[in-house]
Amino acid sequence: MSQPHVFVAMSGGVDSSVAAALLQEAGFRLSGVHLRMLHQEEPGIPSDGACCSQSDAEDAALVARSLGFPFYTWDFSQVFRETVIRNFVEEYQRGRTPNPCAECNRTVKFGALLRRVRDLGGDFLATGHYARIEQDETTGRYLLLRGRDRSKDQSYFLYTLTQEELAHTLFPLGGMEKTEVRETAQVHGLLTARKRDSQDICFVPKGSYAAFIERTVGAPSVPGQFLDQEGRVLGEHKGIIRYTRGQHKGLGISTEQPLYVLEKDPVSNVVRLGPDSALWERELTAERMNWISVPELTAPMAVTVKTRHTQKETAAVAEPLPGDRIRVVFAEPQRAITPGQSVVLYDGERVVGGGTIC
Repeated sequence: MSQPHVFVAMSGGVDSSVAAALLQEAGFRLSGVHLRMLHQEEPGIPSDGACCSQSDAEDAALVARSLGFPFYTWDFSQVFRETVIRNFVEEYQRGRTPNPCAECNRTVKFGALLRRVRDLGGDFLATGHYARIEQDETTGRYLLLRGRDRSKDQSYFLYTLTQEELAHTLFPLGGMEKTEVRETAQVHGLLTARKRDSQDICFVPKGSYAAFIERTVGAPSVPGQFLDQEGRVLGEHKGIIRYTRGQHKGLGISTEQPLYVLEKDPVSNVVRLGPDSALWERELTAERMNWISVPELTAPMAVTVKTRHTQKETAAVAEPLPGDRIRVVFAEPQRAITPGQSVVLYDGERVVGGGTIC
């Protein structure tokens, strides 16, 4: 019986390179795939993009060649623009703050890419994500668990994976520390062993979200009014896409007490400001839920919760609501819960599920 055929998504970085090396050692039949998701000549895309560069593609190809398996470059720029970038722009225009990495995992990497892998007869898609997949022996459900290296754990961005997707996905690095990954790369003589990790959103490498959105839509953002909690005008803002809930820096307003962004209204083009104390809340509502460790939420459940990737989990109770929505009630108030961001629920090491804060 032939070994399973695994397509490895290779970004040109050290993580996906080591994932490929480990799978080869385990005896899998491999094919490497580099996704081209950006074209420098497209509207909004900077010439110094942080990913999908020619050098990244070349590094991925060289690693595949050194390990001795086939390598392909697939152009996924159309689906990336129609899903991830469109969602990013539209959410900011709606006054929300999106999570493009989670959306990319939902629609591109474990959506369009995994479908193509399966259509070509591939058994699994493998990536260099720091997370783990196990199958519950009692229920048969596939489980998503946090990566062993908590500082690199990416389970927060992977909550969108369905049971079918988890069944055909491999995360070879899930049980490793980052230091082990780099050591493994050096042992295998991989040219990416010392390559620096990328930090920015791939299509906004310098963090200038507003400039990217303006280039994409071909129009500048419209200025409007800063208002306080009583509706008094405090000054003029430079467009609601330039602000997010909890922001303090860059407001351009001098006041006796520090002010923070409390909310944005795209209809009236108003940004409301107030004290830090107004940012703390005990609950949130979320939509577009995806459940992993359970088929659905039918009763209140004690969980720990993240509303940001870098946030430490906090205790809460998740309650089902009509229309595939939930209410999350926290044990302690949380700061700057932001519409459009992801809320991810955990039960110990397991991801229970997640959704979009509304």
